[in-house]
Amino acid sequence: MTDHELSPYDEDEALYAGPSKTQRKKAMTALQDLGRQLVELNKDQLARVPLPEDLLDAVRDWQRFNKHEARRRQLQYIGRLMRHIDAEPIQAALDDINGVSAVEVARQHRIERQRERLMEDEAVLFEIAEAHPGADLQRLRVLRRNAAKEHAANKPPRAYREIFRVLREIDESTPNE
Repeated sequence: MTDHELSPYDEDEALYAGPSKTQRKKAMTALQDLGRQLVELNKDQLARVPLPEDLLDAVRDWQRFNKHEARRRQLQYIGRLMRHIDAEPIQAALDDINGVSAVEVARQHRIERQRERLMEDEAVLFEIAEAHPGADLQRLRVLRRNAAKEHAANKPPRAYREIFRVLREIDESTPNE
């Protein structure tokens, strides 16, 4: 074989110009879907997602628009902006917000177990105080008592749910070590 002749493998290599049109379109649609998830977030959730300034502005603009066509065009623009950034950190942050990540699921389960232990034994409050100085123990004590009363009276578990919310806030306010 001479230098100017190509083997069949080399010819295939030379002809390959990247992903097919279908693959590119699927990738763009996936980025638009990711953008659609971003625009559905509230202000606090959006602050937890690592976004470049221009993308963040585009998402906020979409949230301000109230006409269908303007929102559709803005969503396409968001998808176009997302082609130039790494979408993995954004997807990871969205997974955390949606409770999809394994870390977030484990955290939710840990908080649920702590709530169950608190309902069984008030002494768990001392563990919470030790691990989280500044936690509002009096509020947790009142919620625990109210949750027990609700359970005994077959009422909706409002205080029980509130305990979970308070424990989650305490957990979020504690810096990770």
